[in-house]
Amino acid sequence: MNRMSRVVIGGAVVGTVLLGGAAVAVAQEDPSSSQPAPVTITLSPEQVTRLCDHRLPKIEKRTSKLVERINGGADVRGSAAWLRARAEKERGAGRETSAELLEERADRREGRVEQLNQVNKWAADFRAEHCGAK
Repeated sequence: MNRMSRVVIGGAVVGTVLLGGAAVAVAQEDPSSSQPAPVTITLSPEQVTRLCDHRLPKIEKRTSKLVERINGGADVRGSAAWLRARAEKERGAGRETSAELLEERADRREGRVEQLNQVNKWAADFRAEHCGAK
């Protein structure tokens, strides 16, 4: 065996041993320790003021606009009803695949409403707890 072959085989053996050792170490980890502990985030009064005065109004406005658009009628561009109307138009033209894609897109979009409402609720809760009577 020439020298290059020995180096390649030796490297393969060392790599296998290292990877095997790492797999054993991962397998021996305590599963309860893999759960991250809750972290408390402390904000300065300036950061809270900035959040209350600048970020929260933007978040609330943006989520409200998105929910309003998604729940809009067939004449509101980007709404789920608008996507469904486009899907029907595609179906009428014989393009079943694009109609199915539009239907799936409308379903996904409607699924986002609950997430957006949750974000809006979090913002309102933060405002009530940290922003005072603003």
